[in-house]
Amino acid sequence: MDFSFLLTRIIKPLIPFLSFSLLLFTIIPPPAHASIHIYNADTFREVGNAFLLPGGSEGLLSAASSSLHDGHSLIRFENITFWRTKASADGHSDMEHSTGLVQVVIFEAADRNNIGGSAYGGQRSICCTPDLAKLEGCKQGEVIRIPSAMDIDWPIVLNVQFGGNSLITNMDNADVPITKTGMYNLFFIACDPKLKGLVMSGKTTWKNPDGYLPGRMAPLRKFYVYMALAYLVVSVIWLIQYIRFWRDILQLQHCITAVIVLGLFEMILWYFEYANFNNTGMRPVVITTWVVTVGALRKTISRILILSISMGYGVVRPTLGGLTSKVLLLGVTYFLASELLDITEYVGTVNDISGRARLFLVLPDAFLDAFLILWIFTALSKTLEQLQAKRSSVKLDIYRKFSNALAVTVIASVAWIAYEVYFKATDPFNERWQSAWVITTFWDVLAFALLCVICYLWVPSQNSQRYAYSEETGKEFDDETQSLTRGKPEGDVSLVKLEKKEKDTDNMNVSDEDDTEEDKRE
Repeated sequence: MDFSFLLTRIIKPLIPFLSFSLLLFTIIPPPAHASIHIYNADTFREVGNAFLLPGGSEGLLSAASSSLHDGHSLIRFENITFWRTKASADGHSDMEHSTGLVQVVIFEAADRNNIGGSAYGGQRSICCTPDLAKLEGCKQGEVIRIPSAMDIDWPIVLNVQFGGNSLITNMDNADVPITKTGMYNLFFIACDPKLKGLVMSGKTTWKNPDGYLPGRMAPLRKFYVYMALAYLVVSVIWLIQYIRFWRDILQLQHCITAVIVLGLFEMILWYFEYANFNNTGMRPVVITTWVVTVGALRKTISRILILSISMGYGVVRPTLGGLTSKVLLLGVTYFLASELLDITEYVGTVNDISGRARLFLVLPDAFLDAFLILWIFTALSKTLEQLQAKRSSVKLDIYRKFSNALAVTVIASVAWIAYEVYFKATDPFNERWQSAWVITTFWDVLAFALLCVICYLWVPSQNSQRYAYSEETGKEFDDETQSLTRGKPEGDVSLVKLEKKEKDTDNMNVSDEDDTEEDKRE
């Protein structure tokens, strides 16, 4: 598939969609900004015998485990305001001192069982009940807190009181220092049944010693530096060969160049996105959208490239024929599915835990990948058969190596998916968050490895035209035969040439029959 084909048939039709998406995200302000958690009139929901509002969940490092020992980890509360309903406020007089309690609870994932309790083995309660007050010694109407075995000051519980018949109460700005590495959870909880309909606004800032990046995302900044350097090395090597043999460049090699450039651009954008996130605590929606869009475009073109190579485009057939529209439709569909999935996962991400919406968007993306794999190997099998029939030994050797690389990639992908399912199933509370970054980065490494194999097989050289499609199907076979007859008497050479012509005629007949049958199938 040549570069102009990609530009006119794939990239240009996507420009209006990209422009609309970027305009939309520019006009609409984001509801949350990364490590700075914004609460904008969020409503408490009823959970068991409590009203609860999740405040965030992030992996935080202690200063001792960080490379910057002069830094510190903390959770900062700023401008936290609670509103209760008028009916709830009217039930009290303005002379009463404490007329409604809201508690701010911070705990590490390992201490999750230290919040709440159950009486006589029954249903677990967050708030203290009369029975639990007798058994646990907790205070009725407040959150049940059991001191941690490692630190009796944890979990942290901060109290905020409503006064009189006021509708509003404010929490004092405060910093909670984090001295132990772990996955920390923040919840705002009200145990008073009269506080139903409680609403909260404000923000919290979560900071690691090295910056504002959440603990699970922090290693990604260095990872994308290494990936950018790796793409840069491949780009330089490819560019040198590209310039040296620019007269012999194949259209297929133009597509490989586009994938390399997009990959390098994507890795650089990811690094700057995470670096900006780490320095400011903010994650601008427009920048993140640009990054995921470039990534989705790179993945789409990569898959179309692999599919086109498997179909023998530019090698055993000059065009894709009637399959062009189907390939384009699949490419556009995959781009949209990948774009929506990445936007959901990365744009406006606040916590270290993925949302449920991602699970629904993973399914169409996974289905399209499975369909692509099936189509790629079916087409690759037909291409190998054609090359064997035409006795194109050089092209056949390249395609066999390519098919082996694809097989290894698919096997590695299936094995890693199984490991990812196991990893997440055995870690429901994200306690292994420090190694979770490897799950997503594996796919970038695998895609880069496959790209390196493709670059190695189709590297620009003085022999590039030997891989190109030619109507003279016996040309390569002629060259090999002539090399075998060098130094022979003239009579022997003429005899060999006569045999060659007969074989060439047979090969062309076989080729014509194969092409006719394939066109009928298409």
